[in-house]
Amino acid sequence: MIKKIIPLWLASVSTLPVWADTLASQQLNTLTQQAWQYEQTLQETVPADISPQALKTQHQQFEQFLSQVNHIDPDGLNKEEKITRLMQAYRLQNYVDEYRFEAYKVPITSEYGFHSALASLPTSSRLKNREDYQAYLDKLSRISGYIDQQIAYMRQGIKEGYTQPKAVLSGYEKTVSALIASQARDSLFYRPFITPSATLSPTDVSTLSARAKTLINEQVNPALERLYTFFVEQYIPQARTSIAAKDWPNGEAYYQNRIAHYTTTSMNARQIHELGLREVKRIRQAMKEVVKQADFDGSVDDFIAFLRTDPQFYATTAKELLKEASYIAKKADAGLPALFETLPRIPYGVAPVPDNIAPKYTTGRYIHPANPTEPAYYWVNTYALDKRPLYALPALTLHEAVPGHHLQISLADEMDQLPNVRRDTYISAFGEGWGLYSEYLGLEMGIYETPYDDFGRLSYEMWRACRLVVDTGMHMFGWSRQQAIDYMLKNTALSEHNITTEVDRYISWPAQALSYKIGEIKIRQLREKAEQELGERFDIRQFHSAVLRHGSVPLFVLEDNINQYIQAVKTGQ
Repeated sequence: MIKKIIPLWLASVSTLPVWADTLASQQLNTLTQQAWQYEQTLQETVPADISPQALKTQHQQFEQFLSQVNHIDPDGLNKEEKITRLMQAYRLQNYVDEYRFEAYKVPITSEYGFHSALASLPTSSRLKNREDYQAYLDKLSRISGYIDQQIAYMRQGIKEGYTQPKAVLSGYEKTVSALIASQARDSLFYRPFITPSATLSPTDVSTLSARAKTLINEQVNPALERLYTFFVEQYIPQARTSIAAKDWPNGEAYYQNRIAHYTTTSMNARQIHELGLREVKRIRQAMKEVVKQADFDGSVDDFIAFLRTDPQFYATTAKELLKEASYIAKKADAGLPALFETLPRIPYGVAPVPDNIAPKYTTGRYIHPANPTEPAYYWVNTYALDKRPLYALPALTLHEAVPGHHLQISLADEMDQLPNVRRDTYISAFGEGWGLYSEYLGLEMGIYETPYDDFGRLSYEMWRACRLVVDTGMHMFGWSRQQAIDYMLKNTALSEHNITTEVDRYISWPAQALSYKIGEIKIRQLREKAEQELGERFDIRQFHSAVLRHGSVPLFVLEDNINQYIQAVKTGQ
């Protein structure tokens, strides 16, 4: 059972008169605007000054905002405002906690890092006129100092025990070398000048592009080369050998803090570990039934070995894999009206994971657009095609595209009546729980056409159940990296490459992997409750609206929302 956690930043939500114009309401409105504007100011200066004094100043400001939101009287707020108060506090609390636990000394994970974020500058920057291009050049001019500041924090982390484990860093330097171009024109940072905006005059194009080349040659590339050398000669060789988060300074408290953040529950590591073991056992039995349906002569382990090795289950070209993902995505699009009352306005495309991060990147991911003039994307990893099974693609597509992340995140973003903090904040237990629930919806949508597809779905569910076991096992209970890999090889149909990449992700991103199954279990429990209590009055489209209409919320708020939905249907309101 998932318990509620109600610290100061997650006080209980009750129904009050709608949109009461109270002092508390005015205070909340003012605070959310101030906090949002402060965050936007920080974002606009990325790459920013991250000196110790700058980080301390930011921390103090976030602490001040958090104190203010906690002193707003919730009794003077209506339901939506209470949720907004919770979400603002949740967001601020995470900033405060990450500084308190000194997470800035480890600015990388096994698959991503601050340098990877820099690589998104050409596509995330607004580039319409000369002022925009000049602002972009200003960003390029700050990269060198920003990288040196990050190196200084990582060097400090080496001395104090704050590093990623050496076990997850093999070949990591390649994520940096992929960003270094032999000449400026070939650099990804120069791409905005290849086909510049038509609003620029020829003189502007010449001047701005020349400045870009100078910055790339004299500042950006040398800084990236320093970062590469640092990783190869210092960071990776001196990284810690332990993989457990509990072995960080104050590590056990840090891991429990991350559990609370990512799951929005008060569960501890042992409770989550035991829940995972129960789920693995249950799903294993379901796998046996699918093996029977496939008329396969052998055990579940034999079937998994067959799926991993038979060529029929693998694309031979990247284009073939992308086409299959696109076909599944369009089939899922067609199934949405039967399940949802409201659909997002923004479209999404299917694209490969960028080459510079693909080797150590996860199987797929949803990318929400930075501005309304761009589409969303469902990224599919086309690296190592013999490790990307087609039978897993239906579940992956439902999770990352629709009815999963694209539908849920886009609907939240389009809720113009809500403040930005509500539209933008992503609670992992809700969002990833919804993504996994969306894989389950594929059964009702007719997406799984063969027993192999259905086994792929179960394997993905098993994958998330195994996360509960191996994440807690590695970070709190002494599991080795190889023990976690072996456990997932035994229980899922994922390829060994995928499993190794995933295990390294769990090691380098403690507790995030716990959110999926815990969130999905709660959503399915609430649906079952609604079906039982409403009987013939249960409407799946209305239920999904009740789940999604408030955006991303803590699980206990979701439970309150669904209980109110059930009561409203019962009373005919």
